Amino acid sequence: MSTIQKLKTRFSQALTTAFGPELADTDPMLVPASDPKFGDYQSNLAMSLTKRLKQKPRDIAGKILEQLDVSDICEPPDIAGPGFINFTLKPTYVAAQLNAIQGFARLGVEKTPNPQKVVVDFSSPNIAKEMHVGHLRSTIIGDCIARVLEFRGHEVLRLNHVGDWGTQFGMLITYLHSAYPQALSQADALDLGDLVAFYKKAKQRFDEDEDFQTRSRQEVVKLQAGAEDTRRAWQLLCDQSRREFKVIYDLLDIKLTERGESFYNAFLPAVVADLEELGLLEVSDGAQCVFLEGFTNKEGQPQPLIVQKSDGGYNYATTDLAALRYRIQKDGAQRIIYVTDMGQSTHFAQVFQVANRANWIPDNVEIVHVPFGLVLGEDGKKLKTRSGETVRLRDLLDEAVAHARADLELRLKEEERQETAEFIEHVAQVVGLSAVKYADLSQNRTTNYVFSYDKMLALQGNTAPYMLYAYVRIQGISRKGDIDFGHLGVGEQIVLQEEPELTLAKHILQLGETIAVVEADLLPNRLCQYLFELSQKFNQFYDRCPVLQAEEPHRTSRLLLCDFTARTLKLGLNLLGIPVLERM
Repeated sequence: MSTIQKLKTRFSQALTTAFGPELADTDPMLVPASDPKFGDYQSNLAMSLTKRLKQKPRDIAGKILEQLDVSDICEPPDIAGPGFINFTLKPTYVAAQLNAIQGFARLGVEKTPNPQKVVVDFSSPNIAKEMHVGHLRSTIIGDCIARVLEFRGHEVLRLNHVGDWGTQFGMLITYLHSAYPQALSQADALDLGDLVAFYKKAKQRFDEDEDFQTRSRQEVVKLQAGAEDTRRAWQLLCDQSRREFKVIYDLLDIKLTERGESFYNAFLPAVVADLEELGLLEVSDGAQCVFLEGFTNKEGQPQPLIVQKSDGGYNYATTDLAALRYRIQKDGAQRIIYVTDMGQSTHFAQVFQVANRANWIPDNVEIVHVPFGLVLGEDGKKLKTRSGETVRLRDLLDEAVAHARADLELRLKEEERQETAEFIEHVAQVVGLSAVKYADLSQNRTTNYVFSYDKMLALQGNTAPYMLYAYVRIQGISRKGDIDFGHLGVGEQIVLQEEPELTLAKHILQLGETIAVVEADLLPNRLCQYLFELSQKFNQFYDRCPVLQAEEPHRTSRLLLCDFTARTLKLGLNLLGIPVLERM
């Protein structure tokens, strides 16, 4: 049990003893202290109970403390200000906690007592289009959320809901019939970049040519009906895009199960039929719709969510409703997480409303939209190429590696260090890609952020290189002292006497609390902030407390603290999808 859980349990017991069983389920409102001068944890519960108990908050706090025994964990708690209760951990308790988890790979982070089947829907590029910077955040944030939930013991299904169906295929196949027919019968007849160029031309033709529009829609009908030649052409286009996506996913170490829009095609008629049976459907301009509560159009009229178009076709909303039902009924998901940009918030709110009104979401199932902001250029505008095109994701990643390589080569030259080409290439790849991931994850995902290679590759500040360098520094201690961290702690104990040692040790113990918070609120930046502060506290400890030069038992104790820090960094970075380096 984590320290904060222990304190909450004791606090709740004291509250019940002091004021009766009716307060048994009251949240202790215990959180990490906002400032170290207030101790390690803090509760402002006494203030919130003033009206209910008709007593002064300091008196309430005093009565709670009379019944609270945390002498094995904390120094005597104190009451501050109008009624804050502050807790400061005992150094002996902190050392004992670290010593108890020394030999465990999970570093004391328990698995959830309530494992769930969780679907994380993320990345979701479109077939016949190249992945661009807009897919970066969904891919990286979704992967991190999946990693955290897997580590906590949930069964996670990582779904890639690719855009592989609909009008765009009828349009593209129709255009390729005359412009480049080999692409419809021969694998990889075109590069994906050329395919994208043809797609743009097809879209332009579709918008301008009514006859082309009609033929494109007929091609969609053939595709939906399973016409052999159209189906084969569609499959070739999908396979080609899939191989290109895999290059990106392999670079970023992303694992996904593809289940595109086409997968749900057979389930779409049932969605419409069931909504009709429930009396939720209305006809508007020939289309089957559900009129939404709380959503209005420009004229102030209730806004419809179209589930079947006037021509009998379906749209994204129908597919998303079918996918939601399948994930609940067939996959058995208890938590479904959609990681998409903030621009889709309204769409998902509407889809979720329809599903709720149809009673398709059981009480034990949680549906969550995880929105994120835009990636901006250094001019503060949406990140684009000089020609105004959307930045290809592959180009962005290659450029990050190139920047990392140039930085490394300059540093090696300044330090007059000789390294092999293999070393330089490996470090540049890890640092460049990790810098991109960390720059994204360290932002609150609900905000936009400015993409800057210089900032994300800096060795100082809240960056991946700063974290990686802290890990490398510890491995350097191991090499310099010829230390085998793997066998160091057998029978040895951590002793905390100096303030920087205690500060670092306390922070290490907060790993489990941090991961549990990310599991609940799905904000990876909280884990990034924890790791950044861990690196800062380690560097302060390293600067003020000699390690290899210290006398025993402090030398071994401090080496153990170094190893704990390295293992915590490695575990935390892994949850962000970032590997560590032994040297930089």
